[in-house]
Amino acid sequence: MVEQKSETVRAGSKTYFIDLKETKDGKSFLVITESRFKGEGDERERISIAVFPEYAEAFLNALQEMVPELEK
Repeated sequence: MVEQKSETVRAGSKTYFIDLKETKDGKSFLVITESRFKGEGDERERISIAVFPEYAEAFLNALQEMVPELEK
């Protein structure tokens, strides 16, 4: 797996990584990872989801519909 591009979003105690990656056979996909402190210590917990090209537009459309609702 090859990383092509990465963006970082800092949100308080959490950090989000949005990575564009490529499989060995050349198929691109997104990986969205949330990294946050686990409990009271310095240990971090990471949770990731993968978004493949065939679902990227639907994923984006859902976000575009939901984000304005956050502002209400």
